[in-house]
Amino acid sequence: MAETIDYYNTHAQAFFDSTKDIAFTEIQDRFLSKLLPGALILDFGCGSGRDTKYFLEHGFDVEAVDGSEEMCRLASACTGITVRHMYFDQLKEKDKYDGIWACSSILHLDVESLTGVLKKMAAAVKPQGIIYTSFKYGSFSGMRNGRFFTDLTEKTAEDISGKVESLAVEEEWITSDVRPGRSEEKWLNIILRRIR
Repeated sequence: MAETIDYYNTHAQAFFDSTKDIAFTEIQDRFLSKLLPGALILDFGCGSGRDTKYFLEHGFDVEAVDGSEEMCRLASACTGITVRHMYFDQLKEKDKYDGIWACSSILHLDVESLTGVLKKMAAAVKPQGIIYTSFKYGSFSGMRNGRFFTDLTEKTAEDISGKVESLAVEEEWITSDVRPGRSEEKWLNIILRRIR
């Protein structure tokens, strides 16, 4: 994970510039439609802060964290809130959030770490709370372009989420990458609900 954090610290401005203005409203709105107005959301690995800013503009209460200190600095300036520097495995809250948004973030964990963090996420949302997360679609696991990735298919996602008894898959769908020139890249989108 250290190499991935180093990548984001080194390339923070370029990553911020390439992601902050991407239109992502279809998936953002799909997530928000499952929450009550003013609900508390954790943007878990917020990157540029694009999604935090959108949620705040739509009247939601948002906390945002990221593992890269440079991304925290840029996202804080973008959103107007203090983005906390925190690693995924440091999540300790219990029954706090109505929803957790982990867009293209926890995909940087290996499978074993991913299962453990998902359990922490399940504990951090309130009963009936929701979690959105997304992964590059496929079976690759390892370093790619300076960062570690775990790609998932429906089957491997089911294997991982199945180890977290308090979560159930509510929705799962595949989309094309929204970034210019990358529409051939596929993403697996998952909405999980805490059922107990």
